[in-house]
Amino acid sequence: MTLLDKVVRALERIAPLSLAETAWDNVGLLVEAPTPRAAATRVFLTNDLTTPVLAEALADPAVGVIVSYHPPLFRSFKRLTLADPKQAIALRCAAAGVSVFSPHTSLDNCLNGVNDWLASGLGAGHAEVINPREQTPEGHEGAGSGRLFTLDQPTPLTTVVERIKAHLRLPHLRLAMADRHKSELVRTIAICAGSGISVLAPVTADVYLTGEMSHHETLAAVEGQTSVVLCEHSNTERGYLSAVLSGRLESLLRQDGLAEATVVCSQVDRDPITIV
Repeated sequence: MTLLDKVVRALERIAPLSLAETAWDNVGLLVEAPTPRAAATRVFLTNDLTTPVLAEALADPAVGVIVSYHPPLFRSFKRLTLADPKQAIALRCAAAGVSVFSPHTSLDNCLNGVNDWLASGLGAGHAEVINPREQTPEGHEGAGSGRLFTLDQPTPLTTVVERIKAHLRLPHLRLAMADRHKSELVRTIAICAGSGISVLAPVTADVYLTGEMSHHETLAAVEGQTSVVLCEHSNTERGYLSAVLSGRLESLLRQDGLAEATVVCSQVDRDPITIV
């Protein structure tokens, strides 16, 4: 089996593609290199496969597979040209012998995935799935979208915010505080990585934690006495790659006979928005 075959098999164990939001998402193998790099033993992880990130990946001759959390190819197209930045990325990967795989929402919804990792930074408490899947692969019972985290002890919102900043290693984030949380403690936090309002809006919680929401969505939440913590879209996702996924994927690859396999994370990838 090739490096790509074993990466796909390992990722299916970690985050089965059947858990993804396939009604709109584009997950799985997106680019299969026709002539893979012969000596490739390295998997390159990134949250977003941009042109600078691609240059970083292709500069390493050991990289044979790129796992991009967000799918670089999302919308349908009728031609492949270098004039389109996303298509150019796919063409350059194929030409270099590097394949591209995207797990996206399968990695959000799986057990011990992105949303569970977000919950793990909130303190002592327990999480339950907001939208459980009715049918899940064996070993993934209880998977689904979003998490509702309940703290063991009611906590000031300011303390919760500081825990989130420490967990995500962020100097700043955006906070919309409901009036009641100027004095009341918080107990429940609804979580959805990325752009999470479609998952969070039906949930009654003290706090919504996600990457981004619109102005009016945020106003509606605060009017309903739910505070909102916004970390910017990919800041709620990126840390999972180095904290959890890289180690799990490398371990599975080595168990599958690739003793020399390594998994690295992009040093160039970052959220495009900086709070200054």
